[in-house]
Amino acid sequence: MCGIVGAAAGRDIVPVLVEGLRRLEYRGYDSAGIAVLNGAAHPALERVRAAGRVAELADRIRAQSVHSGTGIAHTRWATHGAPTEANAHPHVSGALAVVHNGIIENHAALRARLKEAGFVFKSETDTEVIGHLVSHHRAASEDLLEAAVKAVAELEGAFAIALVSADDPGTVVVARKGAPLLLGLGDGENFAASDVSALVQVTRRVVYLEDGDCAEIRSDRVRIVDSAGRPIERAVHLSDVNADAVDLGPYRHYMQKEIFEQPGALANTLEIVGGVASLQPGLFGAEAEALLRDAPLVQIVACGTSFHAGLVAAYWIESLARIPVRVDIASEFRYRDVAIDPRALVVTISQSGETADTLAAIEYAKSLGCDRTLTICNVPESSLLRASRLRFLTRAGPEIGVASTKAFTTQLSALYLLALVLAGLKGKLSVDEQKRQLGALRHLPAALQHVLSVEDAVARWAKRFAVKQHALFLGRGVHYPIAMEGALKLKEISYIHAEAYAAGELKHGPLALVDREMPVVAVAPGDALLEKLKSNLQEVRARGGELFVFADKNSGIEPSEGVNVITLSDHAGPLSPILHVVPLQLLAYHAALARGTDVDKPRNLAKSVTVE
Repeated sequence: MCGIVGAAAGRDIVPVLVEGLRRLEYRGYDSAGIAVLNGAAHPALERVRAAGRVAELADRIRAQSVHSGTGIAHTRWATHGAPTEANAHPHVSGALAVVHNGIIENHAALRARLKEAGFVFKSETDTEVIGHLVSHHRAASEDLLEAAVKAVAELEGAFAIALVSADDPGTVVVARKGAPLLLGLGDGENFAASDVSALVQVTRRVVYLEDGDCAEIRSDRVRIVDSAGRPIERAVHLSDVNADAVDLGPYRHYMQKEIFEQPGALANTLEIVGGVASLQPGLFGAEAEALLRDAPLVQIVACGTSFHAGLVAAYWIESLARIPVRVDIASEFRYRDVAIDPRALVVTISQSGETADTLAAIEYAKSLGCDRTLTICNVPESSLLRASRLRFLTRAGPEIGVASTKAFTTQLSALYLLALVLAGLKGKLSVDEQKRQLGALRHLPAALQHVLSVEDAVARWAKRFAVKQHALFLGRGVHYPIAMEGALKLKEISYIHAEAYAAGELKHGPLALVDREMPVVAVAPGDALLEKLKSNLQEVRARGGELFVFADKNSGIEPSEGVNVITLSDHAGPLSPILHVVPLQLLAYHAALARGTDVDKPRNLAKSVTVE
């Protein structure tokens, strides 16, 4: 949620700030703004804001001919206050401007105190508290960095902030606690951003700030201090994200691009086992063998699409390793009075590694004595990875579209590796079976490439979905979570109400919804439950429902009146969910296209949810 960019340079950085916001728009896009310092001798603060998209802000900036070497910018996903220009960031306090991601939990108490001190509030946001608080401390501080350190010590919650002040020319100050923020190092210019994708246009040298860090950015230097104001050093990393990775190329939308990047993303993620003859626990960290070998339970915690990946993993781990698995939505787990064996392996899954509920859940698990923690994530140096003893970094590359696609399939591949490693440690996987499984994994990118060839057929179906208001998705066994993921994708970007059910539950309620206006999507792999599924599909047809079936070859399900079938490929065994989810992603994408919705930026949603 929300994106920050800041820069200090010896050149005009306004184009850099605006381009950075464009690249961060997936994090929030209901309003945007910029604040810069103008004038060398007597700097003045200049602010431009707009409700709506970054493009509207860019038009205003051009109209006002804004130029500067120092500034901050922000694109917002509203939490406190409606998405209006008055609530858009930056917010000002005298000569100072602030942008902010996250939530200030004690904003009400701070607001009351600052009002008593004479500060006037003009917005509904919690962010304005930060600006006034820093201004209050700046009056008795040597510089803006010192004032920020004092202010941050009083703030409660998860946040990242960036500040500029006319009293501190040529300087941007940033701070983070629980929300992502990094520095970008250039030649004679330095930057800050919520995500490295905002800075690939200017630098690939980045410094990941730790919780509690504050930093002063000037064109010729960067100074970092800890929460007590003591100077500290943080490592410089060379990011592997490049400009091509975040450009659309020939695709109409990022979601379409990312769907078609999945074979490559899987190949990159599985490269770690590309040349090995056997699977080693060290895939998940140096301590993995000791922590995994005698784990009596696997507790998976995640949100949204990552939660669905966890549900699939439960089938795999229990089947292959014979270890019980419990899967919880992070926002429920963290507030549940959990009874758990402290020897349990706690697995957190997240695309961004900054999901607030999942971060809180892992800390809750630790408070219960569970110190065997593993995170599967797509972002290096993320908070979740740093919070876990074991880790697996998926290599999906930047995912810009709000609806997750390639992050999901790479998470599944990582979870399948985990199931195999656990099975090996438990003595449930023979040498020959391990070789067979490795061969199937290596074939996965090619199989996925073949599945993508159904796009045109799916697009024709999607035109028929576009006029519907509701849809039902069915799956059985390990494909039930895939049906759930398909329904979520359709809801997210086309705004068609969709629900998923285990097909065996039809007669227990959902069948009452079925009529000729309710399309029913079925995931029909050629597995042991296929004949059971066929019986469920007959129940739909008997009530006049129209079926849209994604089937494996030789499934025996043929097109007929009211039964539409797209044939995918030979059955891929336990890896089938990774293949079957792709046409469901395409169905959602093309239904959204047909309905004219904003595919990459669906209403009310943002990519990285760093608040509850």
